[in-house]
Amino acid sequence: MPFQRKVDLELGRVLNKASMKGKTVILTTLNDAWAEPGSIFDLFLESFQIGEETKELLNNLVIISLDQKAHARCLAIHPHCYALKTEGLNFTREAPFMSEDYLKMMWRRIEFLSTVLEMGYSFVFTDADIMWLRNPFPRFYPRVDFQIACDKYYGNPKDRSNQPNGGFTYVRSNLRTILFYRFWFMSRKTYPDRHDQDVLNKIKNDRVLEKIELTMRFLDTAYFGGFCERGKDFNKVCTMHANCCYGLETKVHDLKIVLEDWKNYTSLPPNERASASPSWRAPQNCSTDHNVSYKMWTRDINPESSFHVHLASFHFPDTFKNTDGYQVSVRIV
Repeated sequence: MPFQRKVDLELGRVLNKASMKGKTVILTTLNDAWAEPGSIFDLFLESFQIGEETKELLNNLVIISLDQKAHARCLAIHPHCYALKTEGLNFTREAPFMSEDYLKMMWRRIEFLSTVLEMGYSFVFTDADIMWLRNPFPRFYPRVDFQIACDKYYGNPKDRSNQPNGGFTYVRSNLRTILFYRFWFMSRKTYPDRHDQDVLNKIKNDRVLEKIELTMRFLDTAYFGGFCERGKDFNKVCTMHANCCYGLETKVHDLKIVLEDWKNYTSLPPNERASASPSWRAPQNCSTDHNVSYKMWTRDINPESSFHVHLASFHFPDTFKNTDGYQVSVRIV
């Protein structure tokens, strides 16, 4: 039967206003803790201002605010803001990693992104603690459904053993990704008390993904790096994520250093940049112990999940518009 969801006119208005050609938007979430002046949000926006070919991308950035204070701050300084309804949930304060509030926030995010796909919008989702230093779009793989950054990258973008990080994804809106996000969200019940990234590692080799023919690529940390595994070549790096790092003050301290290093690099004359060999001074206060960062979510991960869902159990629209604007009829047999 047709999938039914209450139409969110305000979300549709915001997405339409921010969309680039091809109905693609950039999304991030924000709560009060990260929205304070001088905190993560300000550094995030500054990175767009000083990055290479990133300033214009602010026109396509939608801030998803998780509380009233964050929404008020967004409205004061950015044109595209959407207040996500989180009834019965309080995402105002910083949620400690793997706390109950943290898990609820992560799964509310997956549910929301599923809605965006169903509305026909492709998206780049980015955590706000990711610095945008260079336009990433030229580095995305063409005609791939789902692309995701990594905490640990083993050299092959198709290798499912790469360790993904859900803080940065590029997802094309089509039936395959709609089904995938619903399956991902449903799988939280199969693997309770685990966050979205942990569950993704459980299901990334599941036969459901093969049946729906989802194409997936893992992004090279040389271009999409972080504190877990930095992109060392300043001439290549697109983003820098404060992963392998816990605590708001710690992240702010080290991300400020990232932006300082980037400003020093971009201040060089073009002929000197190509031959320069700068290095990142960050992380300093953040942990770089890769094993510690993974100990909470690599336990008991099997190559293939034992959870299988028949495709007919999914509910999805009889028709939807793909990224080319054509209406597509869908029938499961």
